[in-house]
Amino acid sequence: MPLETPARIVRELTSRGYNADREAVTLLANAPDPDGALNEAVESAPEHALKISVEHVRNVLDSASSESASSASSLSENGDVSIPDNTPFSTGTKNTESSVHEVTSPVETEGSISRNEALQSVGIEGDVTGQSTGTGEYDDFVTVFRDRFQRLSGQLRGRVNARPTNAVASMPGGSDAAMVGMISDIRSTASGHWLVELEDTNGTFPCLIMKDKEFASVVNELLLDETIAVEGTLSSDAGILFVDSLHFPDVPRTYKPSTADRHVQAALISDVHVGSQEFMADAWSRFTSWLHTEEAEHVEYLLIAGDMVEGVGIYPNQDEELDIIDIFEQYEKFSEYLKEVPGDMEIVMIPGNHDAVRLAEPQPGFDEELRDIMDVHDARITGNPSTVTVEGVSVLMYHGVSLDEVIAEMPEEKASYEEPHKAMYQLLKKRHVAPQYGGHTRVAPEEKDYLVIDEVPDIFHTGHVHKLGFGKYHNVLAMNSGCWQSQTDFQKSVNINPDSGFAPVVDLDTLDVTVHKFA
Repeated sequence: MPLETPARIVRELTSRGYNADREAVTLLANAPDPDGALNEAVESAPEHALKISVEHVRNVLDSASSESASSASSLSENGDVSIPDNTPFSTGTKNTESSVHEVTSPVETEGSISRNEALQSVGIEGDVTGQSTGTGEYDDFVTVFRDRFQRLSGQLRGRVNARPTNAVASMPGGSDAAMVGMISDIRSTASGHWLVELEDTNGTFPCLIMKDKEFASVVNELLLDETIAVEGTLSSDAGILFVDSLHFPDVPRTYKPSTADRHVQAALISDVHVGSQEFMADAWSRFTSWLHTEEAEHVEYLLIAGDMVEGVGIYPNQDEELDIIDIFEQYEKFSEYLKEVPGDMEIVMIPGNHDAVRLAEPQPGFDEELRDIMDVHDARITGNPSTVTVEGVSVLMYHGVSLDEVIAEMPEEKASYEEPHKAMYQLLKKRHVAPQYGGHTRVAPEEKDYLVIDEVPDIFHTGHVHKLGFGKYHNVLAMNSGCWQSQTDFQKSVNINPDSGFAPVVDLDTLDVTVHKFA
């Protein structure tokens, strides 16, 4: 049997709109008449099926075998061969699609262009899917904010000798004091200083940051509800703390990221927006075709940070910009486009605010109906946010709705749409992906705060703002990966000029970035 047969079968299945289990591909490749078996498998496939299963192929081959046994003498005279009982087949569970190059080894061992599936590894942490317990009651919100404070204050207490607010209030005037608290209010005084109210589980305490302090410029980085530590001196009546230093939970400046033990790459993308009239199908096809080339042979992972589809009812008059108006049909079409990705790549996806999940964060991964629709290449679907560890490299995946608020609240030089990675730096500094409560970012109360950044990631990957930007903050690679949707009328109305058709690729062994443009 020619070695290219499995790859050719996968190409043919893909051209007819089907994916297939690897074992099913191998069974078809080893059939006496691979083309005939493939045609029969496709023609007899269940209606609306997206994947040719192993069981279905076996039934097709068993049927062919029975027919051959019933007319053995005739078939023997014509030179046809029945399938022997010991026909070999792969026991792998991953799917494989072809590259545009000839396969140089059996598909079950190396995949299409020598991607080494045996070395691929993915782990997921911080996924709220199936763990959501919040009911929206007041006590639930108290619980999640107490958990947030406890975990973030724990990161800060090693830096300052902090005391609870009630203990500070009982200290004599003029004493040196330190505290850790969540910001409940920020306001400027008539003389241009800033009064910051800090709250912990024991009460609140006012802190004054003088405008002539060296660190005063960080005040415009502060957001309500974030947790900070301060040190200073109490006023003579012990009613206020004059702040001498301020600390964020932050990423240690000495942080050293982990890297992969071999040369392997991950493509980081987001905001595909299938279903929109502005979805860039041609650019997407150029991207997926490139993934089949030798140039992309080391790209073994595809991480998608939300908004697989355009959704329905997301913004005013959105229906006028939809190419597909039914949400389930949008996901079915997205699944068709996902089939173009090589089958030996690992795919991880999280939802975004355009996807058919709850808007409040953390967002669970999709329900079973949508998971079944997107069951292509055994893609892993996890919640927003989640930490995905790829060959020892931790990637914090967060769609990025809170970036809008960070950009709106801060000076342009510290956070902007043109440089979205700088807004991501702020989230890393605050060690929380959505620190401010009560704005546009909806937060769901859970038993714990899934939005806290407990462990420093090696890569921080977001989308949402449709802009490409990346850089390193204390050695953490921050990547906002652009989109696959050209400018919509709505985006024109709010002055958003998207960066479309880009695919940033990260070398996991060095964390270097190469950006490929397909539009």
